[in-house]
Amino acid sequence: MEIGIYTFVENTPDSVTGQKRTPQQRVTHLMEEIELADQVGLDVFAIGEHHREEYVSSAPSVLLAAAAARTHSIRLSSAVTVLSSDDPVRVFQQFSTLDLISEGRAEIMVGRGSFIESFPLFGYDLNYYDELFAEKLGLLLELQKSEKVSWSGKHRSSIENLGIYPRPVQDSIPTWVAVGGNPESAYRAGALGLPMALAIIGGVPERFAPLAQIHKEGAERNGRTQPALSVNSHGFIANDSKEARDIAYPAFAETMNKIGRERGWPPLTRDQFDESCKLQGANFVGSPHEIVEKILHQYEVFGHRRFLLQLSVGSVPHKSLLRAIELLGTEIAPAVRKELKPAT
Repeated sequence: MEIGIYTFVENTPDSVTGQKRTPQQRVTHLMEEIELADQVGLDVFAIGEHHREEYVSSAPSVLLAAAAARTHSIRLSSAVTVLSSDDPVRVFQQFSTLDLISEGRAEIMVGRGSFIESFPLFGYDLNYYDELFAEKLGLLLELQKSEKVSWSGKHRSSIENLGIYPRPVQDSIPTWVAVGGNPESAYRAGALGLPMALAIIGGVPERFAPLAQIHKEGAERNGRTQPALSVNSHGFIANDSKEARDIAYPAFAETMNKIGRERGWPPLTRDQFDESCKLQGANFVGSPHEIVEKILHQYEVFGHRRFLLQLSVGSVPHKSLLRAIELLGTEIAPAVRKELKPAT
């Protein structure tokens, strides 16, 4: 199993000091996080796109390119690129360039986005939320196939036998589809033969199992080889369970309650948070042993090939975050890989 990290480069006030870093300081810390993830042997580092005050990640490809020059082995991905409000040609060019800088380590994770700020920002109509995504995904996949492209659609000007440059190091940049809970999206990813990243950030994880099955059926019914599945979840790691939860909860609650006020959710209590961190809950917060146990438990449900963890749900102290990355790479990932290694 591949194990890695994703982030939206949150820059909310520190949960301990109450102070907020400058955007420059946050980006400096981000580079330290990615360098460490590479050094401790993690497989993937992914950065999501947001256009809100509390995130410093409106341009993931730029951040990933900076990281590419500082790392050696780790794969670098978006998580996600909000394709519905972007231009697939520019997305392809940006990630092809990233692929050149990283010597073949670029990936793209596309999705429709959990927030809507990018739609009015770039002049797109939310009434075409899904239609935009489907059309633009089709174009992005066409761009991967050949240097010269001809294409026409409803929401973008046509392309008539034009060259798209630069071309990447990889024959095709791995393109994942992120799905939150939409069965049609899961089926579409499978039907296109695309790997799916399943975001499990609340509730009982087992209830997402039908989406994994729909993804599989989409591939089978369309003659595709079964594409990979990733589980992407919230979490935090420390030396013991209490320390992990004590560090994570204040930042987690601040972030989730802000979103909750916008969407009409009740505030998150500590008891609810602690319950979500148990084996049957959605959040991966605990000691290395607990996180290993939980990854393996969900593997029995989903059989996924990749697990990505968002360690920065809100701003935790930077040293604590670096320690969590170290534990994920040096203790958790080796234990999971050893357990899942095929018998010889």
